[in-house]
Amino acid sequence: MFARIMAMVLAVILLTTVGLSVVWWITLRNQQIDSRLDYLYDAAEEIARMAADLSGVTLEDSLKDRETESRTLTYMNEKAEKIDKEFGAFIAVMDRNTNVMTNAQSVYEEDPEFVADLLDDETIDDAFERILQGENIVVRSVSGGSPAFTVGVPYERDGKVAGAVFIRTKAQRIEGGLGKTVWHLALLAGVILLLSGVAVFVFVRRRLQPLHQLENASAAIAEGDFSVQVDEKKGDKELRALSKAFNTMTKKLRGVEESRKEFVANVSHELRSPITSIRGFAEGMADGVIPAEDQPKYLRLVANESKRLSGLIEDLLALSRLERDDAQLNMTDFDINEMLRRAVIRRMNDLDRKKIEIDCDFEEENCPVHADSDRIEQVVINLLDNAIKFTPEGGTIALKSAVKNNIVEVTVQDSGCGVPPEDRDKVFDRFFTADRAHTAGKGTGLGLSISKRIMEMHGQDIRLLETESGAAFRFTLERAGNREDT
Repeated sequence: MFARIMAMVLAVILLTTVGLSVVWWITLRNQQIDSRLDYLYDAAEEIARMAADLSGVTLEDSLKDRETESRTLTYMNEKAEKIDKEFGAFIAVMDRNTNVMTNAQSVYEEDPEFVADLLDDETIDDAFERILQGENIVVRSVSGGSPAFTVGVPYERDGKVAGAVFIRTKAQRIEGGLGKTVWHLALLAGVILLLSGVAVFVFVRRRLQPLHQLENASAAIAEGDFSVQVDEKKGDKELRALSKAFNTMTKKLRGVEESRKEFVANVSHELRSPITSIRGFAEGMADGVIPAEDQPKYLRLVANESKRLSGLIEDLLALSRLERDDAQLNMTDFDINEMLRRAVIRRMNDLDRKKIEIDCDFEEENCPVHADSDRIEQVVINLLDNAIKFTPEGGTIALKSAVKNNIVEVTVQDSGCGVPPEDRDKVFDRFFTADRAHTAGKGTGLGLSISKRIMEMHGQDIRLLETESGAAFRFTLERAGNREDT
């Protein structure tokens, strides 16, 4: 990814640099052409002023100041020679009487073909005619198949155009000579491109380093490594936020993976224990290791283990069905107090066997709620079974219901050993059946997990309460009349 971005950025820089270089070259070329043409035009005007001065000299003035005339002519010739030397230009000074001062001889010696093209060029007469009409010209034309520039300036005497200064040079003498400039420009563009590339490389590398870390971390996660973390302090605000979200995701994935491994391990353990017992007793009876007179006792053990195994499978299936996205509730109105009474009646044998006293404290005689009665009955049975399991012989179990702000609170409290502080945040975890936990014993450790999921589906809460002795679980339900009132 880094290489692709660098290639794209460098390509943009290259195209931009080339485009700017072309613009700079065209600009410099036009400036050079304009500068050289301005120079020729200024020279033509200067020669025209001197020609105008000479054309206005009378015979009497000429006799008085031949030295001044001589200096003017000398300066004109020097100016013409300078232009000729720099541009190889043909220069002609003409008045209306066709008196001509020209450097045709020297130009011919240097470039006879250029002079020959001038003689054959029919546009010269038109150019002189335009100049003699008082027009200043700077034109580019083709002479003898070669492009050339023409500069023409008229000069006046007594307020009238008396003559013209005509300068023509090859276009290449005006437009050429940019070779060094091109090389300098190319060198400058190369340096700019190099420096820009280095700067962009450093900038992009630094900016993309967090993304590179995220890419590597994502690859590690794809391989099953959820321990990876990325630096949350690098990059701009958006990248820092993305890195923080990524670390949060990996933390949750790590928790999910740990839960999955623990779930598989717990399921394996819970399934292996009864299966091992069943297989051991069955093989003992089949091999005659267990005497015939003892076999009924061991068959009862096999039946109990089979029942335990069946209960575990049923709980797993129930939890799986509850966690499906399409799991639905059958919402009805029913009396939660009546459900608590029925639950006590269903477990009366277990209560009598342990001589457990039941204390029912209902704030209202009838307490209608709006919920899925089958699911809530499952929660009540799970909590009651859990309380019976951990209540010592001769103990007490309290069932309470109360209404607060149109929310019904149901509490199941026992007089058992309670839940150690270090286990309080784990009681609703799947298969949490450590010996020190309140859910320890012969159960599957799924009852409270199932109950919590059922309450989440109802949008209600179930929690372990702080108590001085024993353990108390409380869940909430929506009062039936509350729906009609709202």
